[in-house]
Amino acid sequence: MRTLRPYFCIFLVFLLLSCGKTADKKAEQTSAETPETETTAEVEDKNVILFFGNSLTAGMGLELSEAFPARIQNRLDSLGYNYEVVNAGLSGETTASGKNRIDWVLNQEVDVFVLELGANDGLRGIPIAETRENLQDIIDTVREKNPETKIILAGMQIPPNMGEDYTTDFRNIFPDLAEKNDVALIPFLLEGVAGDSELNQQDGIHPTAEGYKIVAENVWSVLKKQVEKEGQ
Repeated sequence: MRTLRPYFCIFLVFLLLSCGKTADKKAEQTSAETPETETTAEVEDKNVILFFGNSLTAGMGLELSEAFPARIQNRLDSLGYNYEVVNAGLSGETTASGKNRIDWVLNQEVDVFVLELGANDGLRGIPIAETRENLQDIIDTVREKNPETKIILAGMQIPPNMGEDYTTDFRNIFPDLAEKNDVALIPFLLEGVAGDSELNQQDGIHPTAEGYKIVAENVWSVLKKQVEKEGQ
């Protein structure tokens, strides 16, 4: 586990994650120059990577094109991977609320599922056992829907405000669940970004576009092992 950035700055990150604000961003419309029938066929022919998380996934304060899921899409396209990225981030999401909406999100077929939840639970002091159980239930639901779906769990960390024991137990939720369920783990989603004023927006809380480039690299370092090119 890499060393954490200053606790105070990380606390600011998680503080806004709990505010429950929803980013007011909309996806751009498909170009009118592309025939609708061709676009639909292309989308249906692509494998799906679904990012399921809170405001960090949603890209609060930025254009959707600057959030890390969109950057992952650009990376996949540039490398010739046949994948369609879906940003299912919702600001203020807890593991409990995520558990409640997971069935609706899985109405589409998903090839790779990236689970980024838990930060708001930690900030609110939700019992560790409850957070762990909710994340486990989400993983179980994904596998029940499609046992072939590859799952990636994004690790999160919190400052010591809730006490050393709680902080340590919270941090251990993610590697423990990853090992138990044999799923890939992103050790800490915000590694290299949290606590760096130059990589956060003016509020000092959410990553800037430059910050999200690093977050995207953190994700890609794990995701690249879970995706395949056609013909390989």
